[in-house]
Amino acid sequence: MASVPQRSPFRYPGGKTWLVPTFREWMRSLDRRPRLLVEPFCGGGIIGLTALMEGLTERVLLGEKDPEVSSVWRVLVSGDAEALARRILSYSMTEENARRDLAKQPESDVDRAFQTILRNRVQRGGILAPGASLMRRGENGRGLLSRWYPKTLAERIRSIASHRARLEFREGDAFDPIREHIHRKTTAFFLDPPYTAGGKRAGRRLYFCNQVNHADLFALSARAQGPVMLTYDDSPEVRSLARRHGFRVAEIPMKNTHHMAMLELAITKP
Repeated sequence: MASVPQRSPFRYPGGKTWLVPTFREWMRSLDRRPRLLVEPFCGGGIIGLTALMEGLTERVLLGEKDPEVSSVWRVLVSGDAEALARRILSYSMTEENARRDLAKQPESDVDRAFQTILRNRVQRGGILAPGASLMRRGENGRGLLSRWYPKTLAERIRSIASHRARLEFREGDAFDPIREHIHRKTTAFFLDPPYTAGGKRAGRRLYFCNQVNHADLFALSARAQGPVMLTYDDSPEVRSLARRHGFRVAEIPMKNTHHMAMLELAITKP
């Protein structure tokens, strides 16, 4: 984890920073460097950003269905990212201001992107789904300020915007970009769907968009001509789907937000 630069402006629940070393190793083990990496369940986008900024692929296509998260990526990839960075730098963080600005109706993509980052930073666990509450004590009793780093956030936003020429974002169904690129041997796929397979409930609690047909996702992924990595919570259903479609399964140790040691699955082809 210490070797992983924090490149995303999101503090994303279920984020994949812990997986970056394994992902790097997998990408470097491929016979050739992919021309394109497709990450259609991007969320905070740390995998795609790592691949892009470390030269593991020529281009990255990020996808996301959640309209609030999508508003941020639209601004970063094709909107006024500088306006968003300046707004974050000039913001006066107080509970009164945060509650007022989270209750506003956004009038532009920059408004909505700012509101989403604000919500992500001040709500408990970074959860954006309905029902999440503001954090109270935060780290070292600093309350809302404990996750609000204006200079760092602005630097990350500007860094992402500087890579726009090789970065694309699409809002919508994750299956669409997979189908579009499924026959291209030079395209790699990183698939991190909401963890709802096998009766898991975390995905339903953490994400506004959480409905995925996991059997269809495995079947589609198995048809890809390029390399594929999926990540999942360990469950008999997931292992059965992986076996059925000829994927390899590796157990990767990680720690959850409560610092409890857990195993997740990295499922790959080839």
